[in-house]
Amino acid sequence: MSFVLIAEQILNGLQFGIMLFLMSAGLTLIFGVMGLINLAHGSLYMIGAFLAATVASATGSFILALAAALSGAALAGAIVEMTIIRKLYNRDHLDQVLATFALILIFSEGTRWVFGSFPLYLDVPSYLQGAVKLPGGIQYPLYRITLIVFGLIIGAGLSLLITKTRLGIQIRAGENDREMVSALGVNISKLYTFVFALGAALAGLAGALVGAIQSVEVGMGEPVLILAFVVIVIGGIGSIKGALIGSTLVGLTDTLGGIFLPKFFSLFMDLATATNVGSSIASMSIYILMSIVLVWRPTGLFGQKV
Repeated sequence: MSFVLIAEQILNGLQFGIMLFLMSAGLTLIFGVMGLINLAHGSLYMIGAFLAATVASATGSFILALAAALSGAALAGAIVEMTIIRKLYNRDHLDQVLATFALILIFSEGTRWVFGSFPLYLDVPSYLQGAVKLPGGIQYPLYRITLIVFGLIIGAGLSLLITKTRLGIQIRAGENDREMVSALGVNISKLYTFVFALGAALAGLAGALVGAIQSVEVGMGEPVLILAFVVIVIGGIGSIKGALIGSTLVGLTDTLGGIFLPKFFSLFMDLATATNVGSSIASMSIYILMSIVLVWRPTGLFGQKV
């Protein structure tokens, strides 16, 4: 197995992990600050992808497509928070699960009604097409490299927002003691709306960026949502650093497992059986990783004990 193949798959895993980070960062903020289980987060990812594909098709501008995904998902998130989610903060988690599951169905059917049942396609812009030559003779798509760098920049900016700004202080304080923050004069309702809209915007942006790699279709957010939950369990609830590390681990585990496990089992059995067994174990590998982390650290890698 060549060095180039291994390096390319590691980069694929990093790119996948960065996209998971954009999803899970918003999800961990919402769950950590509000204590809300939001199953509809994947629907906001889907909305961002559909808006980006539609705007790119109408205008030919990838930048406008990203702006539409970001603002449209943020607006949808803010509306949902003010009209539905706000009534669930003091309710049982089961009520939150049922309500946000209903939102999945509403968003799915609404998207199908507005955009149709057929997949949409978002092209990579011409200035991001082609490959970049990396050290070691590696040829890797420029767009995927851009996604990795862009995601890391967003992660750094989000970390600075949470740790270095007054708004970030309010968000962290609201996570620990919302009653005291409210008593000190912070409008907790507006703060929650902002956090929810921020998480929705990150999900919509992730959907738009991934839309140029895969087809945009109804229901595309649910598989990613499951992985995002795995990420925040591994990284620790409420931790942006944990979301980044957890998403990177999940991305690498999923990608490298899918490539190398079938090859490993082919040493001991015929190719068809090895592919079957290897693929099955690879699909379980991220959950095995999650189990190992939870046995070692029940609160996740960077979660805090309550």
